[in-house]
Amino acid sequence: MNSQCYAVAMDLGVCQLRNFSISFLSSVLGKESAAVTVDNSSSGASVVAIDNKIEQAMDLVKSHLMYAVREEVEVLKEQIKELMERNNQLEQENNLLKTLASPEQMAQFQAQVQTGGSPTGATQPPVPSGPTQVLPSTQNSGTSA
Repeated sequence: MNSQCYAVAMDLGVCQLRNFSISFLSSVLGKESAAVTVDNSSSGASVVAIDNKIEQAMDLVKSHLMYAVREEVEVLKEQIKELMERNNQLEQENNLLKTLASPEQMAQFQAQVQTGGSPTGATQPPVPSGPTQVLPSTQNSGTSA
């Protein structure tokens, strides 16, 4: 396998591919026909063989990439489906809360939205009236005087 290699990088690459192709072919054919050589007169045929190997390798890379892309598309489709379901759930919850809110609460909310305030941080949620609820801030505020 002492084929002549050239100093130019492209020729060197072709020479290395030839040697790879020859060694690959030798391993496929077996030891009894391992004396595969390339001479300068058959360089056109070996270039075609190299081109075929390159094309096969590119097809293999393409098929692996297509498989990976298909997997990613399936994952993204599932995520889109989950997000759409969550969005629908939140829209239903929002509509329910709008129907249950009093006109005063809706007016207060609209005012907060127009002023750019946070609807949840600006005011405390309405406290249901009942004898069992005691706020922690009112327990200690009047006893230390």
